[in-house]
Amino acid sequence: MTVPQGRRSSTFTRLLRYGFTDPSAAERLLAASELDAVRTDPVLLDALGATADPDLALLGLVRLTEAQPDHTARRELLDTLISAKPLRDRLLGVLGASEALADHLARHPGDWRALVTYEAVDLHPGVAEFERGLAEADDPVSLRVAYRRCLLSIAARDVCGTTDVSQAAAELADLATATLRAALAMARRAAPADAAQCRLAVIAMGKCGGHELNYVSDVDVIFVAEAVGAPSGPSGSGGGADEDKALRAATRLASHLMRICSETTVEGTIWPVDANLRPEGRNGPLVRTLSSHLAYYQRWAKTWEFQALLKARPVAGDAELGADYVAAVAPLVWQAAERENFIDDVQKMRRRVVENIPAGEVDRELKLGPGGLRDVEFAVQLLQLVHGRADASLRSATTLDALAALAAGGYVGRVDATQLDDAYRFLRSLEHRIQLYRLRRTHLLPDDDADLRRIGRSLGMRTEPLTDLARAWKRHTSVVRRLHEKLFYRPLLDAVAQLAPGESRLSTEAARERLVALGYADPGAALRHLEALASGVTRKAAIQRTLLPVLLGWFADSADPDAGLLGFRKVSDALGKTPWYLRLLRDEGAAAENLARVLSAGRFAPDLLLRAPEAVALLGDARGLEPRERGPLEQEVLAAVGRADGGEQAVAAARGVRRRELFRTSAADLIASYGTEESPAEADVGALVDRVGTAVSDLTAATIAGTLRAVVRAGWGDELPTRFAVIGMGRFGGRELSYGSDADVLFVHQPREGVDDQEAAKAANAVVAEMRRLLQLPSADPPLVIDADLRPEGKSGPLVRTLKSYEAYYRRWSLVWESQALLRADPVAGDADLGRAFVDLVDPLRYPAEGLGEDAVREIRRLKARMESERLPRGADPTLHTKLGRGGLSDVEWTVQLLQLQHGWAEPGLRTTRTREALHAACAAELIATEDAAILDEAWVLATRVRNAVMLVRGRAGDTFPSDGRELAAVGRYLGYDAGQVGVMLDDYRRITRRARAVMEERFYGA
Repeated sequence: MTVPQGRRSSTFTRLLRYGFTDPSAAERLLAASELDAVRTDPVLLDALGATADPDLALLGLVRLTEAQPDHTARRELLDTLISAKPLRDRLLGVLGASEALADHLARHPGDWRALVTYEAVDLHPGVAEFERGLAEADDPVSLRVAYRRCLLSIAARDVCGTTDVSQAAAELADLATATLRAALAMARRAAPADAAQCRLAVIAMGKCGGHELNYVSDVDVIFVAEAVGAPSGPSGSGGGADEDKALRAATRLASHLMRICSETTVEGTIWPVDANLRPEGRNGPLVRTLSSHLAYYQRWAKTWEFQALLKARPVAGDAELGADYVAAVAPLVWQAAERENFIDDVQKMRRRVVENIPAGEVDRELKLGPGGLRDVEFAVQLLQLVHGRADASLRSATTLDALAALAAGGYVGRVDATQLDDAYRFLRSLEHRIQLYRLRRTHLLPDDDADLRRIGRSLGMRTEPLTDLARAWKRHTSVVRRLHEKLFYRPLLDAVAQLAPGESRLSTEAARERLVALGYADPGAALRHLEALASGVTRKAAIQRTLLPVLLGWFADSADPDAGLLGFRKVSDALGKTPWYLRLLRDEGAAAENLARVLSAGRFAPDLLLRAPEAVALLGDARGLEPRERGPLEQEVLAAVGRADGGEQAVAAARGVRRRELFRTSAADLIASYGTEESPAEADVGALVDRVGTAVSDLTAATIAGTLRAVVRAGWGDELPTRFAVIGMGRFGGRELSYGSDADVLFVHQPREGVDDQEAAKAANAVVAEMRRLLQLPSADPPLVIDADLRPEGKSGPLVRTLKSYEAYYRRWSLVWESQALLRADPVAGDADLGRAFVDLVDPLRYPAEGLGEDAVREIRRLKARMESERLPRGADPTLHTKLGRGGLSDVEWTVQLLQLQHGWAEPGLRTTRTREALHAACAAELIATEDAAILDEAWVLATRVRNAVMLVRGRAGDTFPSDGRELAAVGRYLGYDAGQVGVMLDDYRRITRRARAVMEERFYGA
């Protein structure tokens, strides 16, 4: 509120100077209450001005004063405030930071004396002091009042800086312990018969178990029980009626305890008691015996459950049983890092946490967001699980204590540990101040300036609280964002690099353990690669020491981190002295991550890159990974051929362009499929498949065109005695090539005017033979196999025919399968007019007028059935074979092609060589139901992606899933599955193709 300058009172000016944002309202409050003397009391004004929100503190003080029962009580409060500085600072500090605690004091005006009581008893009270504070509570309502009274004392010391954030968190955990004990005592008093039948122990988990609780948080617990009289220890449960009765009694007690703490009364609630960390979560029994817990953990538990058990601590109930529980599960916790999918499970959980944050809250999420509390806790726990197996000093349940132990043991650099300790304390303090205001469970940084101002001032930022808070938040989250580099990867380099004397470093064995935990199958080799890359004092080594921690994380996030690291070493050996290479990786973040993804995704793309490492430059440009159109690509190939000396050099140049473009396409495919931090995985997998098929097909066409030009130029100069064209067939003609596909073609020629037919045929055959030879010459480039087996008469027929010869053959001898094959015919190279003439020739065959007769349909069905029974490789699983298996490529393509043969004459949209285009056209023409078309399309896209994935991962073509576990996991990652979801991937493939087979049997066979 503002007042005209001339009318401002001296009190108004003084209040403004003391930090009040609404001095006029403060003046009215002071004038209307018994606090009028405060206006002239510099001691109280100083104390109010020192609070987080002086306006809020004054309002709370007025309410507290007015709530006192009589004048004597009000006078006692004011006299104590003036004379006792500790009480004054604490009480006003709470009133200026917490509206909720001010409400409590207004309802219970005598509770301000608790601040004096706790000051006299103990500066840092523990469980015993809090138990005394709760002792008089005999029902849920009085328990809530006593709890808030104790909470008031913790908050008072916290906001005044008497305790630091870790001490405040520990006191909150101790208060929770005392509260759980009081609630259990109430439950027992309410049901003495149940209490007499069982021994019940309450095990704190999460932040309560770790002695680092928030002001407002669920209190995670696990309940364990035994029958009274049963022997203690893991083998103590003997089963039978007594145990069943004991468990039912314990369940009633545990449920009552949870209700006492969680239910809302006239005094509000305390906090929810959350037992969902128990075995089987909310679907499992609330209470189990110790032996039942152990049986579950030994057989069924997931990795995250052992990570959660790291913080298990007995807090209430039967102390001996609680101690037995912790002692029994501890060995399982410290063996978790030896589990087969340990690192995959941990990484999956981390990704899931980030994915579940609403998009609009990511930048304000203190706990789960990037650079938030969970990142620090996650990394510390991961390091504890890896190294705590052999080092008992790391087994603290408290994050900051564990971080200090990791630094003391050399597992984390001391500077790194100090920075993360500071960042974690700041973030926890920020979280405490946000929650304290209204005592609500939240982890979001407010976006209101008044809230931010109060929080900033409460953290000591008095000059520019909003600006300073934003700057501190950004600085600390920036440190934490790099925690995987700081805590997990960089010490690996410290183990192998040449460091200054006395610098803390991991032992070689510790580094080896960490690499194993990250998923490296050969940690010894990995250490050697790191040593070669990071050792030394050269600029190259220095830059690579900066890059490697991040790269190691990306490699570890793949199915084959060993291959990624080895590939990076090879590329760096080849290009490490090239100035632009290291500058590209250092300055272009996307280039480094793209390189890591490509190198660790399989063999195909890295092999292409290692044959021409300079292609890594493509990874640094956002447009560098876009597939090139056929026209410019063919121009480049023809230009390269034109500059070469001789046919072999010319084709080598064309194959070099093909190698580079295959790398561009495969790298873009991998990055789009795996995704990066900057660019998540693409959702439209159909578009991705089409893009790959088009790019590889256009590249193959350009390479064949260049080879044809080279052969003609080398043998005949500028002009061949006969016009010559190459017709793409199969997936090549459909522009649907996979990485490992052969190029199915037909060759057609037409003698030029005045040229003898035999001379023309001889020249045409010589061209074909030379093209096939040159494209398969041994070299560092991948071969391009030309397959002409779809020609008339198959392998026994001539390789090349004239247009007239094709016309005569198709008129007299053509079979229905040849008409079907010609559905994919499309000119790809050579004489364009001749290519169009060939298409005009075959159009009546592939789109027969009035469609197919019944005999032709039966013949196609007979051929398909024969192919299914004879061509599937022996021993192949028909449910997983992508080409000939159930619901695979053949099923979908034959179904679509039958529709084209039957209706292409009448439906122009069906006259296409592409499978998906024809399927969509059939759907638009209502020749197939929309749902059936979608099922076939999904199966075709998935089968094509599997074939692409197999080639990318193994470096050689295959029509079924790999048998090697690591290769299978890599195929899964390409398809969007986490490493531990191989079984889910195979089940999904079988389910999708089974549905496609059902549609195929109905649409193709008429079943």
